[in-house]
Order: sequence, then C-alpha cells, then structure tokens
Amino acid sequence: MRRFLDSLRQVFDAIWAHKLRSFLTMFGIAWGVGSLLLLVGLGEGFRAGTKKSLAKFGEDYMQIFNGRVPAVGGSQLSSRQYYLTYQDYLDIRASQFVRNAAPVIYRGDLRLVSEFGSSNGYVDGSEPQFYDIRYQPLSQGRWPNWNDERQRNNVCVIGTEFVRLLFPGRPVIGSRLLINGVPFQVIGTIQNIGHGNTNDQNMRLVMPYSTMQTYFPMQGEGNANAVKYVAYQPVTREQHEQTKKAVRAIVARNHGFDPETPDAFDDWDTIASAEMVGRISDAMDAFLGAVGLVTLGLGAVGVVNIMLVTVTERTSEIGLCKALGATHRTILFQFFVEGLMLTFLSGLVGLAGAFAVTKLLELAPPIDGFELPHIYLQSAVLAIGSLTIAGIVAGLYPARRAALLAPVEALRQES
Repeated sequence: MRRFLDSLRQVFDAIWAHKLRSFLTMFGIAWGVGSLLLLVGLGEGFRAGTKKSLAKFGEDYMQIFNGRVPAVGGSQLSSRQYYLTYQDYLDIRASQFVRNAAPVIYRGDLRLVSEFGSSNGYVDGSEPQFYDIRYQPLSQGRWPNWNDERQRNNVCVIGTEFVRLLFPGRPVIGSRLLINGVPFQVIGTIQNIGHGNTNDQNMRLVMPYSTMQTYFPMQGEGNANAVKYVAYQPVTREQHEQTKKAVRAIVARNHGFDPETPDAFDDWDTIASAEMVGRISDAMDAFLGAVGLVTLGLGAVGVVNIMLVTVTERTSEIGLCKALGATHRTILFQFFVEGLMLTFLSGLVGLAGAFAVTKLLELAPPIDGFELPHIYLQSAVLAIGSLTIAGIVAGLYPARRAALLAPVEALRQES
C-alpha cells in the first residue's frame, strides 16, 4: 500500500511539474469525450423524438383518404375525384390483412359555442373502435359507445384547448355546447398531447359517427354519404405493405380504376414513416458518431504525445531509480498510474460536462418531434475506456523500453 501511495505521489508531482501541458492534454481528452457523448445523444434524441411523435397517432396506425384518379394516356378515363364511402370502410374491415378499421368524417368549418366562449376547430365523427386505433388518452369522462352510436346521441369528447376556450375554470363533464346551433353534451375530455395548447390534437372534438353523418355530413355535391378517411391497422406490423396494397385494391375496385394507376391514392403509413426515420437516424448516428470519434481521436493523439514526451524526458530518472533499486515492475506501474489518471480522470470530467449540458438544455423550451440528448452508458464506457487504454499503452511502451536499459545507459540519456 505504501508503495502504491509513493507511486501516486510521484505521479501527482510529475503532472504538477508540467501544469500547462497536463491541463491542455486533459482538456483535449475531456472535450473529446464530452463532444462524442453529446453528438451521439443528439442523434438518438432525434430518433426518440420522431418515434414519439409518430406514436401519438396510435400503434401501427394507417389511413387512406379521398383521392383523385389521374388521366391515363390511351384511356377514356379522365382525371376525376373519388370519395370514400361507408361501404369502402366495411370492405376494408373485412379484409384478411386488416386487424381493425374505422370510418372518419371530418369537418373544420363548424362553430362551437358555450355559455362562456366560442371557437372554431376540428370536429371528427367516428365509431367506438376508432378510439382503439388512434391514440387519444382521456383525462376524464368516457368515449362515445355503441349505444351512443346506435341511438345517434348528441354527445361529444373535447380536447384541452376547447376546454380552455369554451369552459374556462368551469366544470366540463355534463356541460352543454352548441355545434352550428345543435346542442351537444360533453361526456369526456382528451389529455393534452404534445407541447402547448395550440396543436391540432388539443383543438379537437369527437362525436359518434352516426350523429356526425346526420347533422354534419361531408360538404360538396354528392358527398352526403362520403367519409373523409378510413383509419386501419394491419394484422401484424410486418404486413403493413401487404395490407396497404390490399386496401388500395379494395378502393380501386369499388371506384372503378386500376389499383396500379400512379398517384391515384392519398394514404399514410406510420410504420413506413417510422422505418424511414430509423434509416435517417442511423445515418445521423453514423455521421455524428464519426465527428465525435475524430474529436476523440485528437484527444487520444494528445495523450499519446504527452506520454511519449514524458517518458523520454524522464529516461535518466528511470535509470536513477533503477540504480537505487527500483524494479522493472515498479517503474512500469508508475507510468501505468500516470496514463490512467490523465485519461480516466479527464474522461470523467468530459462525462460530467456533457451531463451538465443536458441538464441545462432541459431548461430550454421543448421542441415537438425532438427529445433532448441523453448520456448513453455504452457510449461513455466506450469513449473513456478507449482513451484510457490509449493512454496506458502510450505510457507503458516507451517506459518498458527505458526500463530495460541498463542503469548506466539510462542515466546517459539527456532529459
């Protein structure tokens, strides 16, 4: 133990004797470790934030909208608009590739009025299974059920922004409001989704599909029986492309056009979007990781350089120690400890600095679609471990060569 403490004291004396050089080396190492951790965390923050944004739509969420069949050369079929119908929904739901489906009527031109305020917003009408497909967590109350659907009850669920505008500081559940003059009872409220009160998810009202179809059908000539879109889920996540093709084939058959017609469909697949984001995130991780590794490499070059210089300068000191009885193992251990301290302690400083930066970023306003960078244990261990190994090897290799010299030869070396 005493020998270890003596070696530790000699290491501190050696570092203190070259304060500026040691500080700059340790600063370079800390900067490299901190930069690598923050850059990797930034890339993963983008991945996590985008994944979270897509998850707010629901698990394996897919939808198909009304579309337009473009004019095809050599065909008598001209460009025309088609509108999805309730029958399209029934056929989609019956497909062997579809796990669940729901029709949705959507209007953005309705006026909502309560005793305490008024507003325009987004009004949806759908069947109860829609609430299992689309992510819409309730904060209080309940969703419209099949009794409401069959009886066409005038009930609705509203988002937090409508709560703020229409019932400021007032009880909401059981309250009444007018939608274009038609009275409705509020039976539930949706939890706040995202950041702020102005995003579309919070300025929404949902009612039974049959009620929406009765009072507020789709606008436009011939659209009385139309739906805005059909939301659906594949039987398994891996079948999403096959499910999309099956749904397109059903719509094309029902509306009389070839399912292979280019640009005839307006649909969205969150699974495909998530896979694309994953590929982009992988590319970002590779690029940012490479930048971080270059910075880390510069720190490694610095520690290798200082250890080589340190051993060269102290060759005569090594010879003196050997002449006084120091063993080969003792000399190597001293430089092992010095390399370990320079790199490991500097790495911990870089880790602490990166952690402090992430805590400061938490004070900044949140950004939708982006998660703040986190410190990942694997990256920290890899960065600090690789630098520590580089520092130890850089110190032990020249120290071993100097220790193998005869004491007389080592003493002749100029410092």
